[in-house]
Amino acid sequence: MPVGAIAITVVYPAIFRQSREITEGLAAIGPARIMPPSPLLWINGLHMTEQRPIAVLGGGSFGTAVANLLAENGHQVRQWMRDPEQAEAIRVNRENPRYLKGIKIHAAVTPVTDLQATLDDCDLCFVALPSSALRSVLAPHAERLAGKMLVSLTKGIEAQTFKLMSEILEDIAPQARIGVLSGPNLAREVAEHALTATVVASEDEALCEQVQAVLHGRTFRVYASADRFGVELGGALKNVYAIIAGMAVALGMGENTKSMLITRALAEMTRFAVNQGANPMTFLGLAGVGDLIVTCSSPKSRNYQVGFALGQGLSLEDAVTRLGEVAEGVNTLKVLKAKAQETGVYMPLVAGLHAILFEGRTLNQVIELLMRAEPKTDVDFISTSGFN
Repeated sequence: MPVGAIAITVVYPAIFRQSREITEGLAAIGPARIMPPSPLLWINGLHMTEQRPIAVLGGGSFGTAVANLLAENGHQVRQWMRDPEQAEAIRVNRENPRYLKGIKIHAAVTPVTDLQATLDDCDLCFVALPSSALRSVLAPHAERLAGKMLVSLTKGIEAQTFKLMSEILEDIAPQARIGVLSGPNLAREVAEHALTATVVASEDEALCEQVQAVLHGRTFRVYASADRFGVELGGALKNVYAIIAGMAVALGMGENTKSMLITRALAEMTRFAVNQGANPMTFLGLAGVGDLIVTCSSPKSRNYQVGFALGQGLSLEDAVTRLGEVAEGVNTLKVLKAKAQETGVYMPLVAGLHAILFEGRTLNQVIELLMRAEPKTDVDFISTSGFN
């Protein structure tokens, strides 16, 4: 007998038997009813709670890029911003000229200025507010945040408390579900659909899956991590080193020098993170070395631009003014320097940059001190025991 006949002989009775059982079961239930359309949504095989809009809080460059990604993936987006003129300009011109000039805003992105209504309408909120404003903006709406999924896009540290943005969100809304998104994600390249990968991190596995479902697309790949603290800390710390890297380029330093700065920055930030309880392996991934490389190498990086302007001879105030956006690295530097001293963690690059910006030193002086310092072990922040 041909092979095909054997397959038919074996498989078909099982199919007929299952079909008869289903038919008999339906008959026992009674007349069939046509059900109304379900309000529930399935995306990439994942069950979403309801077809509700997704909120992006913040009208800056990365918030706008993420809003566009969500809209391109078929979601209605409410992008909240404080400035009514900015919202109206986006509504009329479909462009955010201050932060992403030349990028068309998707029709499914609705710029809004009513934060209360936005929070009431949305269960999933991407928070792209400046670190200095996040608490003051969201604290008055704490009750509305309970039970919602809040994903921080902001890479910074609160000056008074040394808390990361997700920790501030936990303070404000302890009943919310919290996550962070971080990685080598230059806003303009994301908006221009350059191939990009990022990390969503949370102890809440279902939240990670939901963020992957709504953001993952043909040019934007989303990985997951359970190390929320490490992923977020890496995103905050690397901004400091991008300022140093920008200065080095402006002063014409060689490729060896830039490579040394980036590599020692990775060692320094990982050493500090391990002291604070983060997983050192996180810093070998996208949210660590990946984000550090792009931030320290690209003129599109805001903190790199500030460093480059400083290297050209501008004052810190003029450099930040020329940027026209928030450079989180400047704020992070101050609190990081104090925390490193408090905890006794060796961070010579942080101390050196602080000396340049606030103590009157030059980059050449700082590098000379670094080169003359006592020799150290290269990789001293990861135990080799786990690799044997």
